[in-house]
Amino acid sequence: MKRKLTLLLLLALPMAMIARFPAAAQAPEGLDLADRPASLTVDYTKGHSANMAPVVFVYPSERLDSLAARALVDELGILDLRSEYPLSVYVAGPVGDVYSPKEDFEAFNQLFDMAWCTNLKIVGIGEGADFVNNIIVPQACGHISGVLSIDGKAFRRLEGEYPGVPAYLAGRNAKRAGAYYEAINESNDDALLTVTVNTDREASLSEIFADAWEKTLKKAYRYNNYGHTYYEGTPYDKYGDSELEPYADWEDLGIRRDVVVMERGQGQLPWLWYEYWPEELSAETAEKSVPVMVLLHGNTNDPRTQAETSGFLQVQGEERFFMVEMEWQGKPDYAPMGYDGIESVIFHLLEKYPQLDPSRVYTQGLSAGSMTSSALGIRKSYVFAAVGGHSGGLFLGRGILGLAGYDSLYADATQKRGSVEMPYCSVLGTADAVVPFWNAENYETNGYINAYRAYQQMNGMDLLGSVDYSKDELFGFDLENRHSVKTNKGEGITVEVGDMMKGDIPLIRIIAVRDYGHWNFQPTARMMWDYFRQFSRDPETKKLIFERY
Repeated sequence: MKRKLTLLLLLALPMAMIARFPAAAQAPEGLDLADRPASLTVDYTKGHSANMAPVVFVYPSERLDSLAARALVDELGILDLRSEYPLSVYVAGPVGDVYSPKEDFEAFNQLFDMAWCTNLKIVGIGEGADFVNNIIVPQACGHISGVLSIDGKAFRRLEGEYPGVPAYLAGRNAKRAGAYYEAINESNDDALLTVTVNTDREASLSEIFADAWEKTLKKAYRYNNYGHTYYEGTPYDKYGDSELEPYADWEDLGIRRDVVVMERGQGQLPWLWYEYWPEELSAETAEKSVPVMVLLHGNTNDPRTQAETSGFLQVQGEERFFMVEMEWQGKPDYAPMGYDGIESVIFHLLEKYPQLDPSRVYTQGLSAGSMTSSALGIRKSYVFAAVGGHSGGLFLGRGILGLAGYDSLYADATQKRGSVEMPYCSVLGTADAVVPFWNAENYETNGYINAYRAYQQMNGMDLLGSVDYSKDELFGFDLENRHSVKTNKGEGITVEVGDMMKGDIPLIRIIAVRDYGHWNFQPTARMMWDYFRQFSRDPETKKLIFERY
């Protein structure tokens, strides 16, 4: 049978993300991409970033032409979300006259590969919901971050264990379908795996979708960084089930986001940053009582990347510190800040908001942002109480991306040796192909090892020598407080932790995520914060203070 998909793409991802589509991915036969815009201007002052942007597959009861497909999406009200979420929508009809378990699931696989589904939501209606519930979900729930089933039936109780999927059931058969999804989720201990049942048969499609979005669909995303880096491409089922993580929702966490554009005059481009405030903080909050967490995005990333994908937003929701993410690198409409600009913004915030505690200022970044935070801890050691980063250290050479070269930073660390102490937390993936984990061959020039040596030098510690894997099969050198942390993510991803000590103070902490690629691993945000919070810096003497947590 000739494959025929009736699909309508209503909003494409930004061009930077389109460029990341695997080269081999082709649109299934019959797919019309005429509605894909040639470009998309990103407004950094509104809504969410394109990171893990929602992709919605809609399965109606029958095959629809493009006009009927658009009318269905309008009736659901999906496009009402476009001001907040840079989402994409596809309407998929059956291959033939009715849904085929084999051929339509194969078509789902093709569409999944083409659409770059790191945050896939599936909406099924009537027979389309039957197909979603009974064919797609049992085989692919580990790749789906949310299901909305309207008038859908569940034909059988599944046996065995499944990764689970957040689900919202509405209309006819909702209670029975809800029990079906409860059974799929029952073997998983994950608060994101919710099942919501709506038995109101009078509710309109738009009312159902709006309620499902608020209660289920917007809560989580999936992506797969196991054994590779997700943005290199994740074809369906190549790397196993994907991680389920909380999607950025500051309002649900009781946090207010303020977008700040600081005009600088004299023809200079403005600076851009994002302030995240726990809603209970006010001008009456005690002076110098609120810690400050500075986030720095990766190379050319959307400036909202770290707040939305690092896990620190969720930690902030629990710990109620102040958080700021800066566009440090610059965009066409915003100037790069560099080290001095980052420092200037921090001092501006401390002066403007007396609630903020100058003794507890921390910074963390991703990739190039991690390199920046690693450099800041040496260059601007008087500003921070502790620094760290994910998937980045310090490269040898003169410097890249506007960052200082290693020789310069090491000279700075040498001059401060023994007189300045700076805690450093390094998070990395052992399967990172962008900034590789060290081994016996690359050890002497490895970016992570460079950073550890620079901080050992400044902290007045003994420097690392060569690796010896008889001491530690993963790290190749002895670490104190060495332990493993099990997680419920991906393929049973584990985290390996150890400290480099100066006396009884863990001045360098290494957190290695086994078999993980180049990106944030959200559970390590809590681990990094628990490390940071042990340190403060005397505002007058600039000496480090350690209180074990």
